[in-house]
Amino acid sequence: MRRLVASIIAPVVIVVASFSAAADPAEERAEIDKESKSILQKVYKEEPAAKTLVNSSAGYATFSNVQVNLIFVAAGGGSGVVIDRSSGKRTYMSMGEGGIGLGLGAKDFRALFVFHTEKAMEQFVDDGWGFGAEADAAAKSGDKGAEASGGTTYGDITVYQLTEAGLALQATVKGTKYWKNDDLN
Repeated sequence: MRRLVASIIAPVVIVVASFSAAADPAEERAEIDKESKSILQKVYKEEPAAKTLVNSSAGYATFSNVQVNLIFVAAGGGSGVVIDRSSGKRTYMSMGEGGIGLGLGAKDFRALFVFHTEKAMEQFVDDGWGFGAEADAAAKSGDKGAEASGGTTYGDITVYQLTEAGLALQATVKGTKYWKNDDLN
């Protein structure tokens, strides 16, 4: 059992550590903000109704993620920002995930979380956990290829996911942890 847990946690630590290797916090915040704008533009292009949803929301979050699936183990990590629409406050966050199931491949994807209530946004920032099952297929390189996953609503949060690049086929049960990045806030 210890080996199974270690085999799940070790890849997550490696992936998350690679995302937190930036030297200058101001540069890292600027890069995350730039990526956030890019994610919004891409989601709006794919799902035009998302713009209305974001504009009427309490706030939203954007994340850049990398996920690796090695037969029975899935791991990933990334960074992003939560934006409170009423105050304009930005909370910079990190994320890591680990899981078990069947899968093989790696993918680089972007996520947009739309918070329909202030409470849902605050709970995400303060607690940050997500747990769920995931099944998808992605094969994408540049503008070529396709992915099979999209916007889903969980209570007071709608999530959009876009694959940037990668090749993955997976069916996993995983846990995801989002947390405030103390170095950037």
